[in-house]
Amino acid sequence: MHTRTIPSTGEALPVIGCGTYQGFDVAADSPGYRRLPEVLRALFDAGGSVLDSSPMYGRSEAVTGALLAASGERARAFLATKVWIRGRDEGERQMQESMRLLQAETIDLMQVHNLVDWRTQLATIRDWKAQRRIRYIGVTHYTASAYRELEAVLRAEPLDFVQLNYALDDREAEQRLLPLAADRGIAVLVNRPFGGGGLLRRLRDRPLPGWAPEIGARSWAQVLLKFVLSHAAVTCAIPGTGRPEHMADNAQAGRGLIPEPAFWSKHASSLPG
Repeated sequence: MHTRTIPSTGEALPVIGCGTYQGFDVAADSPGYRRLPEVLRALFDAGGSVLDSSPMYGRSEAVTGALLAASGERARAFLATKVWIRGRDEGERQMQESMRLLQAETIDLMQVHNLVDWRTQLATIRDWKAQRRIRYIGVTHYTASAYRELEAVLRAEPLDFVQLNYALDDREAEQRLLPLAADRGIAVLVNRPFGGGGLLRRLRDRPLPGWAPEIGARSWAQVLLKFVLSHAAVTCAIPGTGRPEHMADNAQAGRGLIPEPAFWSKHASSLPG
């Protein structure tokens, strides 16, 4: 799998990861849980590493931590989670609980989820980074309605990462946020690279464009992920899944040719509107 560098350190990060929203929010005795070790295997075997979670995602942190502990594969994972609460004391308690659930002494990336009480939480995260309990600092949002505030935070604060929504049918981030992240040296994680899933559902029964083999794409998921990765500011896309076959398919988008942006303009007429 291709990698891209985290601007603040130069560390290489694989370009396709896995979001744990919904797919990892499952009971330990469920069929969904029993599929998850193979999801991790598919991610790691393909060369991926990023696992993104949040206290907002129900059991996902606990499930992720249990799976990594059982597999002995913690060293292969780049663990990202979030703080999603108001108040310094409450934020510290929530982050401590995330570390307990993830069974991790160090979190690779701690993000302020949806900018909730971001000034307070960023101050705490910076303290924890200085103590080497956290490696990287970030902020997140998943809707274009928050872009004005997100832009202000990116301009005002020294950050390692921003996580935002970007997809073929959701391109507003191209206008200001992605160029700003590049200018500020901020790595970009892309959530909702399938437009929240609705885009993939619309494409399910539609044949792939004739040019798909030119870019090594064998599925619509791979086409959509290669589109996201074609923007140079994007560091890693994190489509969520709880199915091994989907994880393996997604990971293949991180191999082979990643087209230049001009490719998509050339083929715009054959892309979904």
